[in-house]
Amino acid sequence: MSAFAASRFTGAGLGCVRGERIVFQGLSFEVAGGTALTLIGPNGAGKSSLLRLMAGLLAPAAGKLLWNGAPVADDPDAHRARLRWLGHGDGIKPGLSALENAAFWAALAGAPGEAALGALQRMGLGPLAETPARFLSQGQRRRLALTRLLLGGAALWLLDEPTVGLDAGSVAVVEALLADHCRAGGMVVLATHVPIAVPAGQVLELTPAAVPPPSHSPSPSP
Repeated sequence: MSAFAASRFTGAGLGCVRGERIVFQGLSFEVAGGTALTLIGPNGAGKSSLLRLMAGLLAPAAGKLLWNGAPVADDPDAHRARLRWLGHGDGIKPGLSALENAAFWAALAGAPGEAALGALQRMGLGPLAETPARFLSQGQRRRLALTRLLLGGAALWLLDEPTVGLDAGSVAVVEALLADHCRAGGMVVLATHVPIAVPAGQVLELTPAAVPPPSHSPSPSP
């Protein structure tokens, strides 16, 4: 049985402007429960910006985000509660142990305390639970950051380059997490430059927005 109610996350006619530059416009998507959407495209095409719009960290310059047909902007707190966001940064407190970091995220998500250790074990970090995060390798820090996906039962996972710094074995663990989440009726939207196996996946390719060429004033007469 699905762990999540059947849901649909939609973007309609979205536009994004950053620093007076049009990043994208007229962009639409739809993700249903149990499926994944992979964002691909060159640097600067707007993959990270679109994920930030989806997470409510940026407001769209045009268009709407809808959850089951209702505008996300009508209840932003409810939207934040149903998602987990993982950006380029790991968001780890280096002075805390791996377990203390995970326990902090568990508390924020309202998850039981024992869930933190279980999440670490799922990511292969159980033996490092008491190790201060500043002593972890780049890949270990990324796996620690990924534990927050397992805490609190959020329906929507928004992931920006989730496998950066991971070896092949750890990538396989992440792929298994994505498969389990979708199997339970959850949704995944991820941006990546490398192949990641996702179940029931759609692909949305972003291209850099066409920017009007600068106007040129007539050259002064000699």
